[in-house]
Amino acid sequence: MSAETKTPPDATPLRRSLNLPLLVLYGLGTTIGAGIYVLVGAAAGRAGIYAPMAFIVAAFAIAPTAATYGELAGRFPVAAGEAAYVKEGFNSKWMSSLVGWLVILSGVVASATIAIGCAGYLRTFVDLPLPWALTLIIFAMGMMAIWGILESVLLAALFTLIEAGGLFVLIWAGMTSEIELSSRVWETVPPLNDAVIWFGIANAGLLAIFAFIGFEDMVNVAEETRNPQSTLPRAIFWTLGITTALYTAVTLVAVVAVQPAELAASEAPLSLVFERLTGMTPAAISAIAIFATLNTILVQQIMASRVIYGLARQNMLPAVLGRVSSITKTPVLATLLVMAATLVLAVAFPIGELAELTSQIVLAIWALANAALLLVKWRRVPAPPNTFIAPLWVPVLGLILSVILIVISNVV
Repeated sequence: MSAETKTPPDATPLRRSLNLPLLVLYGLGTTIGAGIYVLVGAAAGRAGIYAPMAFIVAAFAIAPTAATYGELAGRFPVAAGEAAYVKEGFNSKWMSSLVGWLVILSGVVASATIAIGCAGYLRTFVDLPLPWALTLIIFAMGMMAIWGILESVLLAALFTLIEAGGLFVLIWAGMTSEIELSSRVWETVPPLNDAVIWFGIANAGLLAIFAFIGFEDMVNVAEETRNPQSTLPRAIFWTLGITTALYTAVTLVAVVAVQPAELAASEAPLSLVFERLTGMTPAAISAIAIFATLNTILVQQIMASRVIYGLARQNMLPAVLGRVSSITKTPVLATLLVMAATLVLAVAFPIGELAELTSQIVLAIWALANAALLLVKWRRVPAPPNTFIAPLWVPVLGLILSVILIVISNVV
């Protein structure tokens, strides 16, 4: 059994342009996004000076699901990633279609959420009415996605280098400042026998998990990836490892440079850290935040359009949505549909409601993906050669953790 995209003989295929470095940059772009630029303050509010440990805890909680995606991406390297996984795992076309729509919805809602944040940063530099700013941002990134996958990912890679560069600048500023970072690292290591401290770390870890959301989007460019069986799993693991290191280091600098309570009260915590460390205006960090948000919008629009394309090619959506331009080698109509839906949501709903909806959808998709791999393994479905194989306990643990996170996030 295999999930194959049903491409008519005369249809234009997607272009396989992505190698491991480009795919890692793509993954970093969609994962880093704008989350760490905001979440570091909230994490410090819950865990205090031990906030760096919260990001490490979050990474360990996500690791089983990341490994699940690594195996599924190798087994079924198709554009409609999670939809294909659920179809293979549950043998259910309607569940596959449901998951496909959930993935599309998560991409559109996340894109709309970040577009609102991007418009806010943009309007600090250019005085534009919010609807006009949203239209400009969404249209520009949509046109970039239509232009071509290589061009889009190269631009996303540039944005990723800029946003990651902002984090590296903060880390460097912390290492070279007068806060004596190296001698104070030990202060952020929590005592093992203090339950109250670890409760705060766990609480902050639940929040920090959402800074890692996005790595799963990488599987939806499988048909544009070279040698996806080996490239996709490695790219997922590299992305998770790099983001964990970056998040931990940035949070470490932040809680040492600024009192956690002050950090938690700030609407722009990393701008505050930058200003405190360098004495310079935080406008540079605000500008970097624009690139970070643009990057996330671009990547989410690419992802959602590829899932629409993949579902159309599997006869789950109208065939016209699976058409690929012979010029750009991209699914133009699917991308235009994503752009329109993103703009409607961004204009019609507040950012808080959209962000909460995104988190719930993604956690549900993670749970179903883990369950799908568990069923595939239980039926002993053979994997293609050179596919990464995770132990059976990995999808079991990933499923349990995903369900726990869904329950807790609804309670909290």
